[in-house]
Amino acid sequence: MGIDKQSEIAANLQIGPTDQGMVRIYVEAEGGIELPLDFDPDEAEEIAEELRAAAEAARAMADSRPKGKR
Repeated sequence: MGIDKQSEIAANLQIGPTDQGMVRIYVEAEGGIELPLDFDPDEAEEIAEELRAAAEAARAMADSRPKGKR
């Protein structure tokens, strides 16, 4: 599976600060998978910028598709 392929995997995502001054992205997926990912604040801001850029690109792709008749 690549980054641009659809997936049927369901997961929950939580984001928040840790008591150690890190930013945690916590992913909980089907099958009991738990993945805590800790980043320093600068890394977290870089990730946020990447998310914004990806959202803008996805929005542009969706906006450029031909609209179907309703």
